[in-house]
Amino acid sequence: MEPIQPNKEKNNQNPCLWMQAGVVRSKYCKNLYDCTTCLYDRNMMNLVDANRNIDVESNDRQGKRKKIVYWKEKLKERPLSKRPCIHYMKGRIDFRNCGHDYMCVNCEFDQYFSDQYTVHATVKPVDVLNIDGFRIPQGYYLHKGHTWVKIEERKTVRIGLDDFALKVFGPLENIEAPLVGKQIKKDSPQIILKRGDHAATLLSPVSGVVTEINPKIREDAKHAGKNPYSDGWVLRLHSETLKNEIKDLYIGDQSKEYIGKEVNTLYKAIEESGSLLNTDGGYLAENIYGNIPQLGWERLSRLFLRTYGRGE
Repeated sequence: MEPIQPNKEKNNQNPCLWMQAGVVRSKYCKNLYDCTTCLYDRNMMNLVDANRNIDVESNDRQGKRKKIVYWKEKLKERPLSKRPCIHYMKGRIDFRNCGHDYMCVNCEFDQYFSDQYTVHATVKPVDVLNIDGFRIPQGYYLHKGHTWVKIEERKTVRIGLDDFALKVFGPLENIEAPLVGKQIKKDSPQIILKRGDHAATLLSPVSGVVTEINPKIREDAKHAGKNPYSDGWVLRLHSETLKNEIKDLYIGDQSKEYIGKEVNTLYKAIEESGSLLNTDGGYLAENIYGNIPQLGWERLSRLFLRTYGRGE
C-alpha cells in the first residue's frame, strides 16, 4: 500500500473532518489535515469543551452552538460499517471502516499505517529557527531536559531529542526507549543515550503509555542526528494528561529564550574547562563532547539533561 497525500492546491477536495462527520455544513481543510496546528479545530474543541461543562438541562446553550459535539462522537452515531477510518477521511487510503471507536492507540492498522505513511510523507517542520547554530522547529514543544514533543492526534504525541542534545552528546551509538505498552511519568528518566562507554538518561517530557518505538532509531541511533525533528523521533506516546502537562513545556519565544540560556551555559562551561572553541561558521561545531572531552560527560548530563551520566 502506498499512501497518498492531500492536495494542498485544491482545498475544495479536502473536506474538514468536522464537515465529514456532519457537525458543520461546509468547511474545507487548508492545513493538509494537520489538526494539531489548526486554529479552526482548536476553536471547535473549545466549543465542545464548553458544551460538556454545561448541564444538559440548562438553558444556557443557545442556537446552533448547542449542537457542536466532537466529530468522533458524531461518527459513533453511525452503524459500525459506516464509520470511516481517520486515514480514509484524510484522503490517504481507500475506504476502510473503523472498528476501534476512533481509539487509534488500540488499532494495529493505525500503527502499521503510520510506519508506511511516514516513509512516503515525512512531516517536516514548516519553519526552523537557528539559535547560535542550534535548530528549533516552530510548533514543537521543548522540555527542560532537551527532548521535544510534537502533538499529533489529540492525545498522541511523538517525542525525540532536540538538536542541542544531539550536538552536545552525539554522535550516539545507541538510544534505548521504554517498551511499547509501558506507562511512564512526566520528568521520570526513560530514554537512555549511549556513546562508547558513556551513558546518560533523558527525562520524559509528558506522561502516558508508549505506543510505538521508531524502528530506524532502534537500528541506527545516528539516524536521529540527521533529521531530529522529522524522521529522527524516538517514540510515540498516548497521554491522558497532555492538556495539563503541556503547560510546563517551552514553545515559540519561550523556546528561543530557553535555548539561548543553554547556549550561554555551554559557552561558560567550555571557558571554565580551559578549552579552545571549535566553531563552524561562527557557531559551535557538532560532536561537542568528542571535541572537548574535558567538559565531562557526567557534568554535561547534569547541566543539560537534568539527570545523571555514567562511564567517565
